[in-house]
Amino acid sequence: MPVTEHGAPLAPLTTMHVGGPADTLVTATTSDEVVEAVRAADDAGTPLLLLSGGSNLVIADAGFAGTVVRIASRGIEVVPVDDAHVDVTVAAGEVWDEVVARAVAEGWSGIEALSGIPGLTGATPVQNVGAYGQEVAQTITNVLVWDREAQRRQIFSAAECAFTYRHSVFKATSRFVVLEVTFRLGLGGLSAPVAYADLARQLGVEQGERVPLAAARDAVLVQRGNRGMVLDASDHDTWSCGSFFTNPILPSAQMDQLRARAAQRLGPDGPVPPVFPAGEGLAKTSAAWLIDRAGFGKGHGMPGPAALSTKHTLAITNRGEATAADVAALAREVRDGVREAFGVTLVNEPVFVGHEL
Repeated sequence: MPVTEHGAPLAPLTTMHVGGPADTLVTATTSDEVVEAVRAADDAGTPLLLLSGGSNLVIADAGFAGTVVRIASRGIEVVPVDDAHVDVTVAAGEVWDEVVARAVAEGWSGIEALSGIPGLTGATPVQNVGAYGQEVAQTITNVLVWDREAQRRQIFSAAECAFTYRHSVFKATSRFVVLEVTFRLGLGGLSAPVAYADLARQLGVEQGERVPLAAARDAVLVQRGNRGMVLDASDHDTWSCGSFFTNPILPSAQMDQLRARAAQRLGPDGPVPPVFPAGEGLAKTSAAWLIDRAGFGKGHGMPGPAALSTKHTLAITNRGEATAADVAALAREVRDGVREAFGVTLVNEPVFVGHEL
């Protein structure tokens, strides 16, 4: 049976460590228990919040006036596909980095660059988790969900998930509850081609080369650690939601305007915004670059209670005593400052619960 608590604090269940209590907290340890808890809340007409690893939530200080279902289901099933691939089906409540660590140990490639990302597996397809040139859309074959409207389980193929940059069909609606995710991973002990320049430099290889899986994982953990992106209770730079803003994807005309604003602000011979391809007529630039050049450097807001990470400008951190309101205030300051400086409005990556940015 699911474990039910009333008035349970939610802040300790999130990586930002902010937010008030839940009216009701239900911890579900199997997929059936997840469905049972969600159906009970829906049948009663009670507001529902799904809590995975808490790494992408900023919960209001007032807490959540409804039922919070904490997903804690476990289980991994491995099915050989052919000589080169295995299908790995993972319960939504499995800790994501433990899944990646097992994949590396077993010689399964395709998710090694996603090492060190906090949270649980069920959250990975929701926002198409990605880092260092990989994203889960590259390996997910299907996702099993509970459809709250149709009151049935449903399997989504990768195409039906409608993956785009940090987005999917699951992020666009609260209708679907992820129960299991199936990944098709390669065999052979070598990483997928190294796609991220800094990672390639650290590994001493060219972009596009493959390296042993363990070497790729270790290098990613070093990179993330240098940015305060590996959870450490003693390091307040990791009391965060990771990257707080997504990298803006802009039409070409707006990218031209950004370059002009940057030249006006930083000088014709000054630094220029980085540009990455993002589809026809579109280009992606760096949120961290914009934040830094708008005057919000590492540690902005120190000593707190909320401040930018001392290691990376893209992370908003809790220095120990921050409230959700403190986090939101700093996020607004940064967002509005970037818009004033460069005409680009940053979009928050974490989900705000009970308040807005």
